[in-house]
Amino acid sequence: MPLLVMKFGGTSVADLACIRNAAAKVKREVERGYDVIVIVSAMSGKTNELVGWVEQTSPLFDAREYDAVVSSGENVTAGLMALSLQEMDVPARSWQGWQVPINTTSAHSAARFTSIPRDNIDTKFAEGMKVAVVAGFQGLSAEGRITTLGRGGSDTTAVAFAAAFNAERCDIYTDVDGVYTTDPRITTKAHKLDRIAYEEMLELASLGAKVLQTRSVELAMRYKVRLRVLSSFDDTDENSGTLVCDEDEIMESKVVSGVAYSRDEAKMTLLSVEDRPGIAAAIFGPLAEAGVNVDMIVQNISEKTEGGRAIAVTDMTFSCPVNQVLRARKAMEEARAAGLIRYDDLIEDTDVAKVSVVGIGMRSHAGVAAAMFKALAAENVNIKVIATSEIKISVLIDRKYMELAVQALHDTFGLESA
Repeated sequence: MPLLVMKFGGTSVADLACIRNAAAKVKREVERGYDVIVIVSAMSGKTNELVGWVEQTSPLFDAREYDAVVSSGENVTAGLMALSLQEMDVPARSWQGWQVPINTTSAHSAARFTSIPRDNIDTKFAEGMKVAVVAGFQGLSAEGRITTLGRGGSDTTAVAFAAAFNAERCDIYTDVDGVYTTDPRITTKAHKLDRIAYEEMLELASLGAKVLQTRSVELAMRYKVRLRVLSSFDDTDENSGTLVCDEDEIMESKVVSGVAYSRDEAKMTLLSVEDRPGIAAAIFGPLAEAGVNVDMIVQNISEKTEGGRAIAVTDMTFSCPVNQVLRARKAMEEARAAGLIRYDDLIEDTDVAKVSVVGIGMRSHAGVAAAMFKALAAENVNIKVIATSEIKISVLIDRKYMELAVQALHDTFGLESA
């Protein structure tokens, strides 16, 4: 039988009525002739509640027990979904991660898949099971302990199962009806895309679009899993939502497919760093060890006078999430105290945002950067930092201008008719 993977996020299974609604969608696919693997998240708000209980019980918690507790939310949903399907006369059963088994590394709260053997689920399909309801977000380490994959891990679970079982498609049901050219809350001109390439979706996800988890898109691109994003709360058909697929499946790509933003960014600048081979490693090594997620990097070479002679120095600017500024400052101060680097001052700007335009059409079209910068200049938006790749241009700007910048760029590239 053809096989389909369907994933339902927390808002899609928020209560029993939502679970029954999701089960009805699964039943419809079974009636169309599919065997189905359903991946479920915990009911909306449940994971946060479980995390709170762990932190109240043990502030310095054992990560293995943390995973044992927080993974239980998905187990509840899986059981309730299987029961709902059985009430609809659909042969279904629930599966926890260890029962499949979903084999992962031992990095608790940030585990990665090592293998997903098919034998157990395939056997049950052969015996007449039509739906396997699998608890997402969790797995089993080589030591036999429950692991979790980090926030958004159920998306990754769904894509991994689609790859392992050669699924025809992986449908991600959420509270939006697809991938939009930008956030509809910022501009009413935002337009739902029928199709988007893996690379574009990966860039949008990494740049702040929260429709899909970044790791799930990476996995889909690697194994060529066709993803469809659609709403749990609308009637769906074969043409609903947005299909995330290979570039070859898209007839003609627009130059820019979307505008993404990240509100909570910070810009940090090390002034007058000694300019020598290895200085970048001396700066960004300690930042990496401290768990700081560095994004945009700009280096400016200059000179200063010291002891009556001119010496080469550099100002090193980088961006990071605003909640990692203290960690970054501590890492730099410790590196200076240890003699690894020398700098005159560390300047922080915690009131910036990142705005990006993304599109695979940029590869073959010149002038995108010029059009972007001209549009921002027309709105009096000053650019602090610029970073580019083959299909992306990102800028750091003052946070108060973020929504204005998104709207201006959306209009400039004509995305309302994307």
